[in-house]
Amino acid sequence: MNVLGQLAEIVGGEMIITGVAEMASATEDWRGRYHGAALCVTRPADTTQVSEIVACCHRHGVPVLPQGGNTGLVGGSVPASTGVAPVIVSLDRMRRIRSVDPVNSTIEVEAGCVLANVHDAAKSANRFYPVSLGSEGSCQIGGTIATNAGGTSVLRYGTTRDNVLGLEVVLPDGTIWSGLTGLRKNNTGYDLKHLFIGSEGTLGIITAAVLKLHPFPARTAVAWAGLDCPEDALKMLTLIQGTYGAKLSGFELMNRLQLDLVVKHVPQRRSPIETEHDWHLLIELSDSGGEGDLDEALQAVLEKGFSAELVANAVIAASEAQRAALWEVRHSVSEANKKAGVGLTTDCAVPVSATADFISKATENVHAIAPAASVVVVGHVGDGNIHFIPFFTFDAWNGLAERDALSLRIRHAVNDVAAALGGTFSAEHGVGQVQLAEMDRYKQPAELALMRVVKAAIDPKGLFNPGRLLPNT
Repeated sequence: MNVLGQLAEIVGGEMIITGVAEMASATEDWRGRYHGAALCVTRPADTTQVSEIVACCHRHGVPVLPQGGNTGLVGGSVPASTGVAPVIVSLDRMRRIRSVDPVNSTIEVEAGCVLANVHDAAKSANRFYPVSLGSEGSCQIGGTIATNAGGTSVLRYGTTRDNVLGLEVVLPDGTIWSGLTGLRKNNTGYDLKHLFIGSEGTLGIITAAVLKLHPFPARTAVAWAGLDCPEDALKMLTLIQGTYGAKLSGFELMNRLQLDLVVKHVPQRRSPIETEHDWHLLIELSDSGGEGDLDEALQAVLEKGFSAELVANAVIAASEAQRAALWEVRHSVSEANKKAGVGLTTDCAVPVSATADFISKATENVHAIAPAASVVVVGHVGDGNIHFIPFFTFDAWNGLAERDALSLRIRHAVNDVAAALGGTFSAEHGVGQVQLAEMDRYKQPAELALMRVVKAAIDPKGLFNPGRLLPNT
């Protein structure tokens, strides 16, 4: 019996998809930029079926591509355009919330759970899972763990890595490793879960996780401010952190062009303030208890910003609906940019103190290569992660010659600035297939050698998500 026949016996024929048209949503990324061929898409119902699928592929030497919500930006969750077509293992049927423990502040979920549903399950126990993304209505927990997703709450709660306590993983030979612990302390050797967090599906398939929960914020205050320059944003960050410390849970920056694109291309979005400004801040304070009014606290710190001429105009949300509307503007940037043109999204992080310098120097570098390019900036300035996006209209992009070579030159021009400032070319989006060239350019040879040792030890046949994360694998 061939591979497809054996896979059908494992999950049932109706859970094996082989038609090119039917597989299109799995073989192409959501922006339509990266695509490849797959042998099939399998849809297992549980970890046992995942294990049997992987063991089958291992016996036959067939590559395996784990896939969550396919919402990534670096082409890591779709097949490569060359090489042997893989079996895509979709986790979309594995959506069970296995348990919620409010006393231990943990939740155990299957990898196919949509992030928004995890938020809802935690909230039902008066707890909070802090990883928040624009794609949270469609991205899956397994994918967020495999890419170590960041998002808009890293400033206070850390990345996904900081909020995962335990994992269940199917290894490349089909073996199941169950490390589903809810312990905060376990000093018994290597902490193996960290091998798989951020591994982008190259070492195994995450099938379930125990996630760390936090007290649900009882009070929240959100403001939108217009200002003149990124340097003023950093001064405001210092001012707020010096006054309210850990209560600062969100500090997001975008330039005027990014706001204009959201307002123009996403229905029911409008500028939160009536006056025009070159730069905008979204600020959130939150607290699970304590005394005092957070709106008043935010008002007071904004007044200090006005007095110091750091803030030109601002508005504080007066209701939960208004708070949600402000965040919807921030979370709509990917949709807006996709509709408006072609953005060469970068994912740099630099020391927070260097973010303004990074934006200035990266702009100079890009305009030296492509003077006609616009620059869109949106980022988590509170943790130094800036998405610097050289941007072209569709007509301008289609009129360019040698687009791939130009894209690489532009990415290098931006990433070189980050490297010179002590930063990284990938803060939260991952490496995928887009950033492979950057690994050789910026990573130390010793780092790449160690990563290859790990890959060879766990996946000696090199079958898991080949051509991703590590060059020449």
